[in-house]
Amino acid sequence: MPELLHNAIIINEGHRFKGWLFIDDAGRIGAIGEGEAPQHYFDDERVTVTDIQGRWLMPGVIDSHVHFREPGLTHKATIYSESRAAAAGGVTSFMEMPNTNPPTVTLEALAQKQQIAAKDSAVNYSFFIGATNDNVDVLKQVDYTQVPGVKLFMGSSTGGMLVDGSEALEQIFSLPGVIMAHCEDEAIVRENMQRTKQLYPQGDAPLSWHPEIRSALACFASTARAVELAKKHDARLHVAHITTAEELELFEAADGKLTCEICVAHLTFTDEDYATLGTRIKCNPSVKSKRHREALWQGIADGKILTVSTDHAPHTLQEKSAGTITAPSGMPMVQFSLPAMLNYALEGRLTPERVVELMCHNQAKLFRVEKRGYLRPGYWADIVEVDPEQETIIEADSILSQCGWSPLQGRRLRSRVLSTRVNGRRVFEAGTPHPLLAETAGMPLRFRPE
Repeated sequence: MPELLHNAIIINEGHRFKGWLFIDDAGRIGAIGEGEAPQHYFDDERVTVTDIQGRWLMPGVIDSHVHFREPGLTHKATIYSESRAAAAGGVTSFMEMPNTNPPTVTLEALAQKQQIAAKDSAVNYSFFIGATNDNVDVLKQVDYTQVPGVKLFMGSSTGGMLVDGSEALEQIFSLPGVIMAHCEDEAIVRENMQRTKQLYPQGDAPLSWHPEIRSALACFASTARAVELAKKHDARLHVAHITTAEELELFEAADGKLTCEICVAHLTFTDEDYATLGTRIKCNPSVKSKRHREALWQGIADGKILTVSTDHAPHTLQEKSAGTITAPSGMPMVQFSLPAMLNYALEGRLTPERVVELMCHNQAKLFRVEKRGYLRPGYWADIVEVDPEQETIIEADSILSQCGWSPLQGRRLRSRVLSTRVNGRRVFEAGTPHPLLAETAGMPLRFRPE
């Protein structure tokens, strides 16, 4: 059923204005404009009229870096559970990583995930194909209008998908499309781990050692190698979760071929937070010092950082209760990433327009997403409504991720996601007895060819 959203503050494509937006029968944006909506929309009995009452409307977030754990790790999370947590946070599309069980390194495994999402996902979905030392032939067969790109682990992390063969790397960097790389030098990490175990032979090291094991040098060395390979092959490289000042020196703001991502956790936490949050903020690459965090914020200001994502990676609290070396890395973030970034905007660290650029527009631009990421006529109506004057209080009973916890638990954020529409259908509405609507509204993302 068509819907008119009026009396809104629309934040889109670098502008903020009072206006209106019309959603047509097909779930696309039929029209958008400033000021008062034309009278004929109000006169049409078929049109549902919704007064936004001066709150913000913006494009739904596209999170290009999540781990939803299905198949094989469904005691941690599922596509069903995490897509609903995403919807509650204003995330309308996700791109999921391949380190599941089995890993998404074959066409069959890719098809399996797509089938699960078609049945269960509340929001739009897509899945990276994973690289290994010996699946380049598979990567060449992939239809990259249905896949955002190739995920390359140049450092081992959850799932054991390390690619360390020189010949394989050369071939992977010769592929078309986006290569999204996890960059930590494996030799440096292993040497640091061995040294840590020698210093603590009788027990686990303090958690403050995690950024010594997953060190800044390990990140820089691996990212430098990835950039070198990308330049050699003229490849399209997007480095995931940058964490150091030195890595940022490898990138230029205007470079369309070599880009990088930052995750909300690395903008939020520092190594000082290990004392209170412990393994809840253990992740790969590690949370590092204030110097590095401030450099990341400067990278946003300078335009070197293209996208902000979450690396949403849930584990159970029982799993996270293990020690520095044995606790798994990763944390759930997808439900609160947009309120967290808008909190920084309301504090003056950046503007709401810049948040939309980093979390919506640039994701669509980088991965060539068809008809999403902007509020434009003809685009799918993926829309989030935010109240900038109503708090988000993060408590245990508000967390929708299956793991049931958040490293942001206990925080008060200065804005709140009120509703989320996916393809024109409302999938989340705050403050109602049943805020998550039962329907599965997600569609597969499609990507323009290079």
